[in-house]
Amino acid sequence: MLGNIETLVADVVQLIVESDGGVLEQSEIQMLLKKPDGFYWETLTPFPELIVTNGSTLWNYQPDLEQVVIEAWDSSRSELAAQLLSGNIESLGGDYMIDSITSVESEHQEFELTPRSADSIYQIISINFMHDEMESIYLNSKNGQQTVWRFENVVRNSAIDDAKFQFVPPENIEIIENGYAPIILC
Repeated sequence: MLGNIETLVADVVQLIVESDGGVLEQSEIQMLLKKPDGFYWETLTPFPELIVTNGSTLWNYQPDLEQVVIEAWDSSRSELAAQLLSGNIESLGGDYMIDSITSVESEHQEFELTPRSADSIYQIISINFMHDEMESIYLNSKNGQQTVWRFENVVRNSAIDDAKFQFVPPENIEIIENGYAPIILC
């Protein structure tokens, strides 16, 4: 189902939930992706931040700090969440046991990914679809913390201008150029 996505535009509600069930943080995010390499993740609240890549360069703009960090982008070394959202799913079967929890006839389909490696930070990942549209992703960490992404106002496979995946830093901000560093979305 992830393979059928060429472009995706969505509003994302991100919840970070502590091991005791309390909500640590709730964020509102605007997300765009365009295969093979376009990825745009703008946190609107509570702490504005923009992470965008065109497949070769990653820009991480933090307006509150008045800085942008520019790095080389390597999608094969990115975190699992970025791989899932950008459609980089070729290695999932080797890294995770994938189980379908619901029947194909159901309007709701859930897939559970269980890491094959004992040193994974995740205990289980759940990807949910409703009517073939991405509905939510749950990342359950071994430390008990959960990250939940709920996708709303999803538009799949519509045209997205490549310019959305470029970033021109505003004037009078600090520009930090680094070597490779993995993208972290939660």
